[in-house]
Amino acid sequence: MIPFKEDFKPSPSYKPYLLLHTLATSVISAAGIAFTAAFFVPVFISSLIFGFWGILAILFIVILLILVFAVYFWVHRYYNSTVYHLNDTEMTWKRGVLFRKTGVVPYNRITNIDIIQGPVMRLFKISNLQIQTAGSSGAKVGDISIIGVEDAEPLRSFIMDFVRGTPPVSAVTGSGESTSETQAPASMNTDMERLIFEVSEIRKLLEEQKK
Repeated sequence: MIPFKEDFKPSPSYKPYLLLHTLATSVISAAGIAFTAAFFVPVFISSLIFGFWGILAILFIVILLILVFAVYFWVHRYYNSTVYHLNDTEMTWKRGVLFRKTGVVPYNRITNIDIIQGPVMRLFKISNLQIQTAGSSGAKVGDISIIGVEDAEPLRSFIMDFVRGTPPVSAVTGSGESTSETQAPASMNTDMERLIFEVSEIRKLLEEQKK
């Protein structure tokens, strides 16, 4: 179910993806640091005991272990710090470890939402929602990205309904009230949007029957 009027986080699958992605970068960084540091080791140590390539390998392993520990700690903290929230008029977000960032994006400023999924993200079955706002359409990245989403298309349609001025019928308001008969919003002018709406209605009816 799409979270509404409550905080939500990226999918748990985003955590190992972020760890793998960051570790790949760390390996390259460790190699570069070790190769540079090897030239500062006294020549007689590198030549008499280990040799240049030996000292380079030792430095690489030590630096890599330090980076792996730091990356694991950072990924855990970063994932826990990432929080999103959707309400009737706007979406808010916050994330960051050393430097915390927060933001508010009113729905009436959103111009487009793109779904981004690379090959590695596809393996973890997650995507990012890249949100463009008024004044940022020419930028390479949107004002905000909802990262690590499992069901990206329903969430995108959910937000776009607010952007078009029609709150989604399936929104959970927290009031406990529900309607048994609903009609598709007039803004749903494509087959895909109507299909998503009909699936949401069927799911809601099945949940009511279980109760």
